[in-house]
Amino acid sequence: MENQLENIIQQVWHKEKRNLFTFLTGAGISSDSGIPTYRGIDGIWVKGTQFHKPEEFGTLRYFRQHPEEVLQYSLFRKKMFENAFPNQSHYDLADIETQLQDRFHLITQNIDNLHRRSGNQRIYEIHGNNREIKCSNGCKEILELPTEIKGKNLDEDLTDHDKELLTCTQCGHWMRPNILWFDEYYDEKTNKKFSALKIAKNSGVLFIVGTSGATSLPIAIAETALKYGAFIIDINTEDNNFTDLIRNKKNALIIREKSTEVLKVIKTIIEKTVS
Repeated sequence: MENQLENIIQQVWHKEKRNLFTFLTGAGISSDSGIPTYRGIDGIWVKGTQFHKPEEFGTLRYFRQHPEEVLQYSLFRKKMFENAFPNQSHYDLADIETQLQDRFHLITQNIDNLHRRSGNQRIYEIHGNNREIKCSNGCKEILELPTEIKGKNLDEDLTDHDKELLTCTQCGHWMRPNILWFDEYYDEKTNKKFSALKIAKNSGVLFIVGTSGATSLPIAIAETALKYGAFIIDINTEDNNFTDLIRNKKNALIIREKSTEVLKVIKTIIEKTVS
């Protein structure tokens, strides 16, 4: 595995065009930080949702029917994220960005802010993030979540002041988390759809870390990278939707190990290559 990685990294480093090092990450990379993945038995969509199915609870339709419940749960997640800390995988990716500079790009499905807290800057958050809010009625502006709004325990309701701060000053509708829900489409403003696909097109290698490819844009990113000649490296503990895409492709590498161990190897190879 190490020799294959070294060969790929050196090839990409010496390319003149389509030579970006792109990392696509998902919930698996944050599991060592104590943040549950989405669809497991103890998944983030199960705890605190009154046991609604993800496809029901995580929708704009449900939010319009039960806005306070969804906002309270969003603040429960806010507290969960704030109490978590970046793990070694996050820090290794920050170190890799330091080495590669503008040839590094990170596309993440995670909304937990741990990549940013570990030091990464070239980040494309394709599922949005939990730091921001926007009007549920479609007013254009995206705002930072006011600092006065604190994270919640599961049994804490919104305060009157919370409700005031979570009301759109332009139209009076509820503000909502700036994240992608199941009944919504990827766009550029919230999800950086076209920017992410452009990066994929110009990638020399796409590392897929801790994500199964259960949604459409991550798969489209991998398909685009593959179409334009990138190496695809699938780093997950189990086979997934990306595996089906790249199986038997000559410029693909499938690694079934924990991301923590593999990223450590990748970081060492990159440090040696660029020095």
